[in-house]
Amino acid sequence: MTWEPGRLDDQRHLAEADPGGMLLAVASSAAQVRTGHRAAVEAGVDRLAGLGRPRAVVVAGMGTAGLTGDILAAVCGNGVPAPIVTLRSYQLPGWVGATDLVIAVSATGDEDETVSVAVQAVRRGCALLAVCPPGSPLEAVAVQASALHVPVRAEGQPRANLWLLTIPVVAAASALGLVTAGPEVFERVAAILEDIAHRCRPSSESFINPGKSLALDLAESIPMIWGSSPVACAAARRLASQLNESGKYPAIFGELPEAGHNQVAALEGPLAERDIFADEAGPTLRLVMLRDVEEHPQVTRQRETSLRLATDRDVPVSELTAEGVHPLERLATLIGLADYAGTYLALGYDVDPTPVATITELKARVSQ
Repeated sequence: MTWEPGRLDDQRHLAEADPGGMLLAVASSAAQVRTGHRAAVEAGVDRLAGLGRPRAVVVAGMGTAGLTGDILAAVCGNGVPAPIVTLRSYQLPGWVGATDLVIAVSATGDEDETVSVAVQAVRRGCALLAVCPPGSPLEAVAVQASALHVPVRAEGQPRANLWLLTIPVVAAASALGLVTAGPEVFERVAAILEDIAHRCRPSSESFINPGKSLALDLAESIPMIWGSSPVACAAARRLASQLNESGKYPAIFGELPEAGHNQVAALEGPLAERDIFADEAGPTLRLVMLRDVEEHPQVTRQRETSLRLATDRDVPVSELTAEGVHPLERLATLIGLADYAGTYLALGYDVDPTPVATITELKARVSQ
């Protein structure tokens, strides 16, 4: 598989190389926001307010569903009165009990890990909220426990349904008073994602299309993707996972300030060196910095210094800045672009972005 940038502006190629419709799925993000909010309202997430504020909120999920926990923590911020913990595991931590809320999230409703955690939560007397498709094993757990269930009907690959899964979780946190996010916030997020879909549409040429431009930057490099705040870190994790799953492409995720204590050392390693006399250029490191308007001053200094260190060593740099007032809006500006970039990178390499054969094979072998 070779990288050919001209493929990104070849409309016939973009259509034929994406038979699963991943570009169309990414473009549905705004609709997912509205659908997810409507599903949460109709399911009665406002009733959570009657439970009182939980001691802690545990968001259980795998893959894209797990990212909803990171997004919730980022949206609520460090000042949230109840800690928010993302759990990507089969086992509910021993400290979780009857005064805690467990939110089990799944695009399919049948992941062993998430169903197992939901069952344990019910046994311990925790409040439970399930965000999953109707008729799934996870919904059955919620129904048997008389717990709240938000029915979502995910289509295609789970990763293509991030906003459909995320919005009910944020709406639940809003009902509990952990974050302020009313209908107007969700509508602004949808409008942002609509604008990104317009600017990143397949017919838009690479030189003005931010999704294609980012894919062009990332191609033939090893992206080291850092976030400079909880919001930026959630988006950085999403970008890395989209490159992995849609592009079948390696990417390194990191977060400041921690990355400044370990990953920054890669700027002096072999992948940071470019041999201008080599017959064929090999893959080199690229520092991709996702930044936010709300950063700790020391993190801002680390970010700026890291970018200078990369530039001084001729390591290429891409810098993306979140925009918007509400943290959910700022997340949308970064994640919307990340989703398009991962898909366009795949198509530039003539890789079908939808299927994930190795993940399917792994699950099949583990279940034997």
